[in-house]
Amino acid sequence: MVDVAMYVVLGLALGTVGGLFGIGGGLIAIPVLGVVFGLDQQIAQGTALVMVVPNVMLALWRYHQRNRIELRHALPLGVMGFCFAWLGSIWAVGIDAGVMRIGFIAFLLVLSIYNLVRMFTQNAPRSTQMRYSWPWLGVLGAVSGSMGGLFGVGGAVVATPVLTSIFGTSQVVAQGLSLALALPSTGVTLVTYAWHHEVDWLIGVPLAIGGLLSISWGVKVAHALPERRLRGLFCGFLVVCAVMLMFKV
Repeated sequence: MVDVAMYVVLGLALGTVGGLFGIGGGLIAIPVLGVVFGLDQQIAQGTALVMVVPNVMLALWRYHQRNRIELRHALPLGVMGFCFAWLGSIWAVGIDAGVMRIGFIAFLLVLSIYNLVRMFTQNAPRSTQMRYSWPWLGVLGAVSGSMGGLFGVGGAVVATPVLTSIFGTSQVVAQGLSLALALPSTGVTLVTYAWHHEVDWLIGVPLAIGGLLSISWGVKVAHALPERRLRGLFCGFLVVCAVMLMFKV
C-alpha cells in the first residue's frame, strides 16, 4: 500500500506537468522510472504510457473547453500520428535498452536546443487561421507520431514547437492540437508495448490515477502563464529530463 500511495503522489506531480506543457506527463515519467526505479528504457516508456493515455484524454478535453480545437486541423495530425506511431513503437521494442536510452537523451537535447533557439528568433506571425494545412499537417503528424512511437512520448513534444514556430499558432493552441495528435498515437503505442510485455501495470495504474487528479490544474496554470514564460519553462523541463537520464548511461 505504501508503494501504491507513492506512485499516486508521483502521478499527481507528473499530471500537473503534463497539463502544464500539454504532453501527458510521460516525458518526465520516463527518466524518473528509469533513474529512480531502475526500469529498463522500454519498460519505463511502456509504463509511463499507462499514465499518459488517460492524462492526454482529459487534458485534450480541458484544452478544447478553453480553446476550441478545430477538427480539420486535428484530424490529419491524429490519423498520420496514429499510423506512424504504430510503426515507431514496433521498431522501439526491438532496440537494445542502452541504445534506446542514449537515443532518448539525444532526442531531448535536440528538442531543448530547438526550443531555446526559437525563443530568441522571430517566429511566423500569429494568426487566427492556421498558416499551413493539409498536407503539411499530415507530414507533421507522421514525423511527430514516429518519434512518439519510438520514444513513448506521444509526439506532442515534437509537434508543439513546430506548430508555434512554423504554423503560426499560439502556445496553448499548439499544445491543444498536439494533444489531439498524441491521443491516438499514445494509444496504439501502449498496445504495442503491452503486447511485447514492456509495461509494469502495478506502477502504471497508480500513476494514472494520480495524473487524472491533477492534470486539470496544470492546464489551468498553462492558460494563466505568459506565453514566453511557458516556452522557457518547457525548454528547461526538457533539459532537466535529459540530465536525469544521463545518470543512467
